[in-house]
Amino acid sequence: MQTLSQKLRGSDAPGFALFPSFASDDVTRVMLDDVISLCRAAADGEPVDGALVMPEAQAGMQGKLPEERISKVFKLHRRAPFQAFLSDPRVAELITEAIGPDVDCFLSQFIFKNPGAWGQPWHQDSYYFAFTPARPVVALWLAITEATLENGCLHILPGSQTEPIHEHIPDQRPNANVGYVEIVDHNMEKSEPCLLQAGDLMLFDSHLMHRSTDNKSSGIRAAMVFHFATAGTDDQTRETSPVNDWMEFLRDGRIVL
Repeated sequence: MQTLSQKLRGSDAPGFALFPSFASDDVTRVMLDDVISLCRAAADGEPVDGALVMPEAQAGMQGKLPEERISKVFKLHRRAPFQAFLSDPRVAELITEAIGPDVDCFLSQFIFKNPGAWGQPWHQDSYYFAFTPARPVVALWLAITEATLENGCLHILPGSQTEPIHEHIPDQRPNANVGYVEIVDHNMEKSEPCLLQAGDLMLFDSHLMHRSTDNKSSGIRAAMVFHFATAGTDDQTRETSPVNDWMEFLRDGRIVL
């Protein structure tokens, strides 16, 4: 049987692992409520406790409520609802198996996919990370709402974690969101959709190619994502990145939040 680390980075592995019903409705609701409060505070010009609230850049995203106009909210992993999730021993066990006993959480983002919002093109997370060592880096992707084909679920290319970082070109769509880029030099025909229920958890390697599609439904598709790397990783953008925020998570396999 493959270990979690082998599932994520092995030469004949899918590059991801799925853990159904990992989080309760109470956990996902508290996260959603907290992020909505941040979106509304930002719209009113109030403090957001270091979070970065990013509006949708595409035309036509003019919802009545502030959160209906938001794409992502970054730098959440120091806030109570998200630290409560990271304090779950099951999370520590997964990250220890995936990376090792000494790990930092360096990035967190809550993803809103409001009705009509575009998906994010094919990319590899490590394209954005100027790290030494470059790996291991993993993402913990928690479905806050159900993810379906209609509302713009994640799509992955199993096995692509064995690929190097491919060329990424800027998203060519007018008014694409800040930072959106696209892989155009790889065959994605064997990709698979990730149809998830609220509370399902995915863990995947930072080289795995993935994308999301447009939300054609009448409801949101929301997710919370945490990114982890080995403690002591050299981040060349540590002092300049608007989204990275390095926080100790595990030392000798123990949670140190």
